[in-house]
Amino acid sequence: MSSRPGRPKGPRTAAPAGTKRTRSDRPRTDTGRPRVDRADRQRSERRDWSGGQRAQRPGGASGSDRPGTDRPGTDRRGTDRRRTERSRADWQRADRPRSTRGERSRDDRPDRGRRPVPVPPLTGPNGFVDLGVPTDLAAVLAAGAITDPTPIQALAIPAALSGRDVLGRGRTGSGKTLAFVLPMLARLAGRPGKRRQPRGLVLAPTRELAMQVIDVLRPLAAASGLRQQLVIGGSSYDRQIRGLERADIVVATPGRLVDLADRGSVDLGGVQMVVLDEADHMADLGFMPEIEAIMGRLPQGAQGLLFSATLDKDVDRLVRSYLSDPVEHSADPSTATVGTMEHHVVVVHPRDKDAVTTDIALRRGRTVAFVRTQLGADRLAGQLQAGGVRTAALHGGMKQGMRSRTLEEFRRGAIDVLVATDVAARGIHVDDVDLVLHVDLPNGPKEYLHRSGRTARAGASGRVISLATLRQERTAHAITAKAGVRPAVLRARPGDESLRALVS
Repeated sequence: MSSRPGRPKGPRTAAPAGTKRTRSDRPRTDTGRPRVDRADRQRSERRDWSGGQRAQRPGGASGSDRPGTDRPGTDRRGTDRRRTERSRADWQRADRPRSTRGERSRDDRPDRGRRPVPVPPLTGPNGFVDLGVPTDLAAVLAAGAITDPTPIQALAIPAALSGRDVLGRGRTGSGKTLAFVLPMLARLAGRPGKRRQPRGLVLAPTRELAMQVIDVLRPLAAASGLRQQLVIGGSSYDRQIRGLERADIVVATPGRLVDLADRGSVDLGGVQMVVLDEADHMADLGFMPEIEAIMGRLPQGAQGLLFSATLDKDVDRLVRSYLSDPVEHSADPSTATVGTMEHHVVVVHPRDKDAVTTDIALRRGRTVAFVRTQLGADRLAGQLQAGGVRTAALHGGMKQGMRSRTLEEFRRGAIDVLVATDVAARGIHVDDVDLVLHVDLPNGPKEYLHRSGRTARAGASGRVISLATLRQERTAHAITAKAGVRPAVLRARPGDESLRALVS
């Protein structure tokens, strides 16, 4: 029996250095066919069994009959079609904006309809019902032991409910938020809205103030079957854009709202009622161009409510340009000369200022200490922490999440002293702040009033202390005089009993 001729046997030669061995260079068997490595065979089998085009097994059986795969008899074309549909759905999901875990707020949850949240029945006399506020809204307030309106609420709510434009003047803490939230909810409830077209708009100067308005608005809006959306800087664009798809009322800072309106994410042409809250502070922060751009997008005839502590040149221009024959109400004077607030100027030597500041901060109770700069806020917070004071800084250079956490810790008492800048002053709405400390003197009487308004809120008592060096004493008296205040003067050094008696 003759054998098949093959290649003559001989020693194997290595491929030249630097060259890649191809399949034709591989050693051949005695039959002359290329030798197939085990690894090559396994890769080849995987290729045959992968993808939609599977190799036919002997006997004509399809790859779907292989044990451990699809059940016998399954149509391979149906499997491929389902796989294609799943892939298409995956791509569609990938095109939609995603939110990270823990980022979704209550306003980001899927739309569950506009059914009002049930509220307990209203019992007993109620001052808000007497003003014309719907009983369901009054019941929500009564559940929180709020049954009697403040002076600014008693004056502004009836006029706003009648559809008139309102110009309200009053100091911080007088209850202006409910004065515009209640009429807005009452007038907008029960009316269908359109996609990306809010019907109510509230503009606020700072993120903290906008968040405070949302906190007041949320339970009342739920009782009215209305949806709200917060629009502020420092937060997710995607989350706010999704919320604007279905929002009835938007509470916003001017800069972020103009940005989203320019992107086409919100249409302000359906706004029926607009509120400018603390308009004087928005003007002070340089928001007049943004405010005018927003007001220019509103439809003719939209009802306007403007609230401000003062009516200087810029605010007066807003009133004349965008309010039509407004009803003006002034419940509180635009000065800090209220009977529940004490004012003091403590004159110190420059080298003693830090020590005196620490002595005051060590008192019991809640204190808000104001400085001029972000760097100064961080420095003072570190100094007080080193002295054993539970404190934290709050300023515009912090991320929004950190600002919100700091303010919440101050509200619940985890922080005793909050060191803040003027930018953050308007957003600090915390009850039971019994001392405002001007570590750095304010720039003028308006800033003095804004800062001092963090204490003696809603009729509570409070104390305001301004620290002044020997050279600053005359400036301190000029600022307080223009603010309508006649403070008591104390000259003190660290550890003085008179200083302890003042802050006790």
